[in-house]
Amino acid sequence: MLGADVTPAMLEAAVHAGRRRGAQLLLADVARLPVRTAALDAVFAAGLIAHLPRPSENLRELARAVRPGGLLALFHPIGRAALAARQGRQVTPDDLRAEPNLRALLERSGRRLTSYTDESDRFLALAVRRD
Repeated sequence: MLGADVTPAMLEAAVHAGRRRGAQLLLADVARLPVRTAALDAVFAAGLIAHLPRPSENLRELARAVRPGGLLALFHPIGRAALAARQGRQVTPDDLRAEPNLRALLERSGRRLTSYTDESDRFLALAVRRD
């Protein structure tokens, strides 16, 4: 298992949470992952999508790192509407995580959206790498 984050603080939090056991933790940027092409079976991206500087390019990089047929899970522990309410804003149709927008973005990055859940207590989109 491999864990990666762009910030040393998040990697340190992972160590304190005991996530180093059975995993290698890397300081890495999603723009250029330090793994071979098709090296990963799956990517579980918790809270990542809202922070991608170039979503299309960054998701293509994730697709490169995952084997054909491999899974991408985009997760957040709170749904879009609940998160927007917490932040004092409205969900808008141009939200990157809205199903039509995310589906199109994933298609452009070489993935097919297979499952989409946006509930108050979680957001989870699953996609497989197309070839």
